[in-house]
Amino acid sequence: MKKTLAILLSAMLCFCLLAACGEEPTDTTASPAASEEPSSAPETEVPSEEPSGEVSGNVTANGSTSMESVILALIEGFDGVNPDVSVGYTGSGSGAGIEGVLGGTCDLGLSSRALSDDEKAEGAVEDIIALDGVAVIVNPENSVSDLTTEQIAQIFTGEITNWSELGGADSAIAVFGREAGSGTRGAFEEILGIEDACTYTNEYSSTGDVVGNVASNPNAIGYASLSAVNDTVTAVAVNGVTPSEETVADGTFAIQRPFVIVTVEGTELSPAAQAFLDYAMSDEVADIITAAGAVPASLAG
Repeated sequence: MKKTLAILLSAMLCFCLLAACGEEPTDTTASPAASEEPSSAPETEVPSEEPSGEVSGNVTANGSTSMESVILALIEGFDGVNPDVSVGYTGSGSGAGIEGVLGGTCDLGLSSRALSDDEKAEGAVEDIIALDGVAVIVNPENSVSDLTTEQIAQIFTGEITNWSELGGADSAIAVFGREAGSGTRGAFEEILGIEDACTYTNEYSSTGDVVGNVASNPNAIGYASLSAVNDTVTAVAVNGVTPSEETVADGTFAIQRPFVIVTVEGTELSPAAQAFLDYAMSDEVADIITAAGAVPASLAG
């Protein structure tokens, strides 16, 4: 009997040991890999400020020298989002830029005046990206600080020839301006109603030349894009209104004109050129245009 009981006890002990060995221990610490269930849904792409690189190629922009500051600032901003596009700018004057885009020698024309009816009839299309004041500038030594539009017209047509007639020094006025075909000249003369009636002492091929020569001549007067005016010259008030981005935007400054990108009706732009035009016309470049000294078209009232 004792022998039988011993055999049964031994068998039970073996069974328990075998069961214990076969049982897997429970791990209460879940590993990261085990706790994360795989998902079949695609990951949501997080918007990034990194360059898109969606377009590539070369873009040629030709025209207004007055638009130089604005266009170069836009090119720099555009390069940050489209590094595979190279945009080249040549300042040859508004007339040359319009002729260039109509003749197919550049992708985008740049004009610092509105297009004429004849140019539109040839197929030119204007997109206004900004407004700019045309500042009337004198040498800092000049005591004359405010002129009416009538007085300005009389100076540039030769009816007023001495600063003493305007309360200044007894000195002959040197009248400086841009060459024929300049958008700045075209806008200035059209606004004042003196087209083809001006008498210039000297004509220059760029805005920078006008500014530089007025700065070096105490008796000079000229005009320049507001964005090109620096502390070497003085911009006079016109009809009592000082030229500024604010007075251009609210329309109180009398002498102002559009900055225009010109394309050709019915001619499809390359993806790179279209991308730059879209960028220049977008709301996101308002700060860039303002920093360059012009008024974004979207903010003009």
